[in-house]
Amino acid sequence: MKELLKKLTDLNGPCGHEQHVAYFIKDYVKDKVDHVEIDRVGNVIARKTGTKPGPKVLLTAHMDEVGFIVKKIEDNGFLRFEKLGGHDDRILLTQEVKVLGRDAELDGVIGTISAHFVKFEDPTKVRRHPQLYIDIGARSKQEALEMGVEVGTPVTYAPNLKWVGPEENKLARGKSLDDRSGCAVLLSILEDLDEKEFAGETVFLFTVQEEVGLRGAQAAINKLEVDAAIAVDTTAVSDTPEDIMDQSLKLGGGTGIKVMDFSLLVQRTMKEKLLNIAKANAIPYQLEVFPGIGTDGGAIALADKGVPTGVLSIPSRYTHSPVELVSLQDLEATKELAKAFLLQLDETSTFEF
Repeated sequence: MKELLKKLTDLNGPCGHEQHVAYFIKDYVKDKVDHVEIDRVGNVIARKTGTKPGPKVLLTAHMDEVGFIVKKIEDNGFLRFEKLGGHDDRILLTQEVKVLGRDAELDGVIGTISAHFVKFEDPTKVRRHPQLYIDIGARSKQEALEMGVEVGTPVTYAPNLKWVGPEENKLARGKSLDDRSGCAVLLSILEDLDEKEFAGETVFLFTVQEEVGLRGAQAAINKLEVDAAIAVDTTAVSDTPEDIMDQSLKLGGGTGIKVMDFSLLVQRTMKEKLLNIAKANAIPYQLEVFPGIGTDGGAIALADKGVPTGVLSIPSRYTHSPVELVSLQDLEATKELAKAFLLQLDETSTFEF
């Protein structure tokens, strides 16, 4: 899992520009599945058929990461930008970024004033992103253009995965763990299925553009016709000392079994199945009620005539930043619960309301 997570987070794939991730995943799974394709909007869809009759179940995670897009090149070579996905303007200053130019990935930094100038300005002021700029070292607009940058060039935080914490409880810290960690979970499950007998068909869906409105999932699900689905995504924990935190979801506390978020009220049948499987297999879990987040599960549940959908959440600190933090133990718990769900299915399995 650690090596796979490093490979996935080293790739840059902001919303609408997920090609590097999509083709990596397609190549990674091509010898492990019965069929794999990239659809017209960029989703990767992989199918693996079991050894026994049973339902068709979807597992999904999104490939995109929050990022930026170049809006204007100033005469002095600085790049103005818009957001791709949700960002907190308070953390943007001095962040290292990768500008995905036409011919190469360019190193850049989101600029700010030097500390020596703070006494001449209100130090509590938060600059909104339209006031900010990316510095790639270009001295003019022409130089920036010659470096392969243009209006519409995508930008991500710079890859920087590190493993921190004690050996018995390693934490991954870096950009795009939302939701490359979910992608790593699905790919690990797929590898494990090679050694297992299971019923029915499992469809692995790796989606695009989740961070800008669950768009990839909406495009893909209408043609998949599955009996049930589980979305795997990160969720924001509430275990840090800020006043607004209620300590209801903790890093290292196990996978989150979703009860509700702003995109989905999880069908009781799916929630209870996941809860019972976790208890029976001694898999650490937490129940999650968090209206401040949404996942592809919200789009999938409402597709066609409705799809019974559960969500497994990987607890994360500092989400939508270049230093997102997840626990390897929580990743493993999420993987084991999703895998156990698949392995307990048979031809009599149903998901009625």
